[in-house]
Amino acid sequence: MATKIAAKDVSALRARTGAGMMDCKKALEHTDGDLDKAIEFLRKKGMASAEKRAGRAAQEGAIGSYVHFNGRVAVLVEINCETDFVARTDDFLALAKDIALHVASAKPLAVRVEELPENVVARERDIFRAQAAESGKPEKIWDKIVDGRMKKYFSETVLLEQPYVKDDSKTVGELVQEASGRLGENIVVRRFARFEIGAE
Repeated sequence: MATKIAAKDVSALRARTGAGMMDCKKALEHTDGDLDKAIEFLRKKGMASAEKRAGRAAQEGAIGSYVHFNGRVAVLVEINCETDFVARTDDFLALAKDIALHVASAKPLAVRVEELPENVVARERDIFRAQAAESGKPEKIWDKIVDGRMKKYFSETVLLEQPYVKDDSKTVGELVQEASGRLGENIVVRRFARFEIGAE
């Protein structure tokens, strides 16, 4: 027999995920009323639909800003979505602000891996290859060592690959995908500018 789902549980799930009422009810029915499992179910569903939305044009959006309390670091970040309606929602504006705060703290060099300068990537790869050669490990595994270190380098320097500063169990890219799932639109981090007093 199907579990009877209370309206308060549907409302609680909706408040925590931003998903529609019917989706929340279905998720709770699917997970026998288990709130945590229902959140996971909706996240999986949301992220799957976010991938389908990725090809849609994102021409609207907002500028998120963050100024550190000491006034020495400031960030502007442009986040795009598909409609002006979503661009004005608290959820979307909070995402823009959270990403600006993340940039202030984590100091990424680029939004995406492909936006890193080619000479920088080549230099890092050369350094990691020289380190692999010095390590005394067999040459046949050097490429694997280099690939592993490049992946770590990207997770330290590329915004969408970095662990999110407020919750390092997910990357900034996954944070954006989750928001896309909740809001039902393609969301794109377009660019950012980070300013720090005295820094080059």
